[in-house]
Amino acid sequence: MGPKITFVGAGSARWTSRILADIYLNEDLHDSEIWLMDIDDYRLNLISTLARRYAKELKLPTEIHATKDRAEAIKDADFVISTALPKGYMYYEKMRDASEKCGYYRGINSVEWNYVGDYHTIWGYYLFKLHMEIARDIEDLAPNAWFFIVSNPVLELTTMVGRETKVNVAGICHGFLGYRSAIEVLAMRLAKENLGKNIVPYCAAHRIECYKEAAGIINPEDIKVEMKGLNHVIWLTRFEYKGEDAYKYLDDWIREDAEEYWTVWREHTTSPWDLELCPAAIDMYKTYGYLPVGDSVRGGTWKYHWDLRTKQYWYGPYGGPDSEIGCAIRILQVRRRIEEMAKIAFDESKPISQSIPLKPSGEVIATLIDSLYNDKPADSYEIPFFNRQMQAPIYVNVMNKGTIPNLPDDIAVETHVKVDGKGIHPIPKDAIPDKLYKYVMLPRIMRAEWALEANLRGGRDTLFQWLIVDVRTKDMKQIDDAINAILNLPGNKEMAKHFS
Repeated sequence: MGPKITFVGAGSARWTSRILADIYLNEDLHDSEIWLMDIDDYRLNLISTLARRYAKELKLPTEIHATKDRAEAIKDADFVISTALPKGYMYYEKMRDASEKCGYYRGINSVEWNYVGDYHTIWGYYLFKLHMEIARDIEDLAPNAWFFIVSNPVLELTTMVGRETKVNVAGICHGFLGYRSAIEVLAMRLAKENLGKNIVPYCAAHRIECYKEAAGIINPEDIKVEMKGLNHVIWLTRFEYKGEDAYKYLDDWIREDAEEYWTVWREHTTSPWDLELCPAAIDMYKTYGYLPVGDSVRGGTWKYHWDLRTKQYWYGPYGGPDSEIGCAIRILQVRRRIEEMAKIAFDESKPISQSIPLKPSGEVIATLIDSLYNDKPADSYEIPFFNRQMQAPIYVNVMNKGTIPNLPDDIAVETHVKVDGKGIHPIPKDAIPDKLYKYVMLPRIMRAEWALEANLRGGRDTLFQWLIVDVRTKDMKQIDDAINAILNLPGNKEMAKHFS
């Protein structure tokens, strides 16, 4: 029998199905015992039906169990994966609406280096409470298990569990794969310099011509990268091509190609998440000296976020995924995905593999499980690269413990790791560069500490301290009105008591 793998919040069906496909692809995980846990009957039935049909279709011995009992799911587990979001998306949108009525654009949760609309910190009381409960269950029922936190906010939740419990914990986010945008810039420049071809418009419109040319120009083995920081605040601190600093290619691209790229990109982009080379990303590079990676570009300061028009200037026609437009699209997509997954799961006239091809998702969790359970040392894994495959470094969020010397030991950092049967081992790094440390890391860590204090200790004063330094705050009445509006929302009775 293989590992017992438990999904808490398994009703996040599209994401869970991707990880299941990765598990099904790995022969050494075929004997896994999969437990799917969710409190929503419909979603639990959806994902368990899909998982069972897919396993049967592939003729795998994998056992699939579905339950609403969290303790049953966690007992004796080897791995517990949380994608849980208590109360669902619309609950948090109600708190955003309430705080916007009090003058806090995009909600009181949107502050320096955390403007990500579904990265719920200060108002995430039920989210923090649930993950502490899951961690305590693991301590009691599966003390040797690894707890993989996918639910946002990865930084705060991983730090909290790492500090408050004895659980083996790691935060998982695929945002670090955004470093591939730097490789795309490299491809655009090499095509122009070595072949005399301008593929900038193709890359801006994400056309196949870009990726075909890039695949022919670049050997992934010639590229070396290093990233470090915090979840959603991670930076490309090393970028080399054939042993030389490759940031010179980005500088040339900014000088000669960026405006052409952005003109085409603004006309053709179809996704609010299409941000990795947007004006905000390049402006942050100019400001701090390093390229923000993945979701990091969605943060920054109020410079990029004052209002919708400002967001559209920096993040494109939708204002990014965290604007009022982008957020509406995100919620619509969540609803559509559930409908799509239901059609796939319950339509027995079509095989699951016809709708969900059995191919690697690009997520790192199955690799972590295989390495830890089967003692397969690894510090990289295979991901798609311009229509072929490449080895990407494994990055996870773990307690720092000296990995990055100028960050606190007891904060979760996002870093390159080696994985084997003995655990997840962070690879030591140099210090965070001075400007990033002072103007990015310290403000973000401060907010993480305030959110942790608020959700663990409680008290109205913790919310007051959060808002009194907010640039949107005009007077004391505004603070009181915002706090009262949020705490008086239906469903927040327990939260109101916590913050009394």
